[in-house]
Amino acid sequence: MALGGGTFLVQNKILPGAYLNFVSVAQASATLAERGVATLPLALNWGPENQMFTVELDEFLQDSQRIFGYAYTAAELRSLREVFKHAKTLHCFRLNQGGKKAANTLAAAKYPGSRGNALRLVITENENSTEDEPLFDVATYLAATRVDWQAGVAAAADLQPNAYLDWLPEAQLALTAGMPLTGGEDGQVLDAAYQTYLDQAENYTYNAMGCLAADKLLKELFVAYNKRMRDEVGKKCQLVLFNQLADYEGVVSVKNGLAADKESPALVAWVAGVLAGCAVNQSATNMTYDGEYAIDTEYTQKQLEKGLQEGSWLFHQVDGKVTVLRDINTFVSVTPEKAADFASNQTIRVLDQVANDIALLFGQKYVGKVANDAAGRISLWNDIVKHHQDLQAIRAIEGFEPEHVRVTPGDSKKAVLVEDYITPVNAMEQLYMTVYVE
Repeated sequence: MALGGGTFLVQNKILPGAYLNFVSVAQASATLAERGVATLPLALNWGPENQMFTVELDEFLQDSQRIFGYAYTAAELRSLREVFKHAKTLHCFRLNQGGKKAANTLAAAKYPGSRGNALRLVITENENSTEDEPLFDVATYLAATRVDWQAGVAAAADLQPNAYLDWLPEAQLALTAGMPLTGGEDGQVLDAAYQTYLDQAENYTYNAMGCLAADKLLKELFVAYNKRMRDEVGKKCQLVLFNQLADYEGVVSVKNGLAADKESPALVAWVAGVLAGCAVNQSATNMTYDGEYAIDTEYTQKQLEKGLQEGSWLFHQVDGKVTVLRDINTFVSVTPEKAADFASNQTIRVLDQVANDIALLFGQKYVGKVANDAAGRISLWNDIVKHHQDLQAIRAIEGFEPEHVRVTPGDSKKAVLVEDYITPVNAMEQLYMTVYVE
């Protein structure tokens, strides 16, 4: 569906039209905290239970089999590939609870879950084995892939644990062409697991959280958590849900399902990765979807307009490409204190960057270390000004002058009061053009 074009009398269009950006964007300096951290709770059949674990992009690319039990290309890892399209780091939580480990007479799987049933042991005679001193070569296979090899082992007590299983101390080695592990079960995904995840997420720093849950009450729980993190704890991050209009700048509501299942929340993972990885001086508007799903984009122009007005994140198709219609969140209730700019995720990225960076700076450098006198407040002022100048250098904010920051004593001897004025920059979205013909 082609968008934009036509004539205009006033600048009141809703849909994005022409997208123009011919200038190279500068890179963020080292004084600004890096982005790219996402977190997701997922139903998995391999990995630790009841605990958050962190995976870097390079680890996922090179070692997904050890971490998640499957090769990078496996269909079971599609949600992970989606989030890692743009995220650099993932704080992952396995939702399954009460699973069972696969086992045999020699070993037990490292983690509960059905994937452990794909493990098997092959024990052969070592070339240096003798009748008096038998030696064995012990191989561990995950499906058809050999994942561990220990040669010249005399007894089970000599075996070293590997990334996939733990040896049973009472085991007796004997030749076998293939001894499978059996009995592995995934357990259940209960609502309580989501609360456990949120409790643990409080201890982590991230830019975007995604939740693929379809249950309305669970989504409301996540919205309440995000509001508490942003407004009470001061942890500025965004939450991505499927069809959950929250009228709040911290929540992004994905409207599109999949072509094969219009109610599927699968796209939440990709959007969470995008929001985590999008630079503070960039926008996801008009970004091409580079994931693996076929997206339901059967929307009329009026439906797209309505979607934007209600605060939905939408994908649409233009010339055979699926792109992000507009990089927005669910905030729609404009007030004198909170303008329409707060609906722009690019604006929120800038504001969140400032809030998180200054809080980190103050906590690490000033709390309990720097006197609250004129010299100390000047030092804080200098650091805030330098931070904002770095943002302006990469065109994340504009019009900043040092006098826009004021640092004065607070109401107590331990407090400082900061007044700060910034103007976030947004990417171009609409082109209004008048051509005069003579």
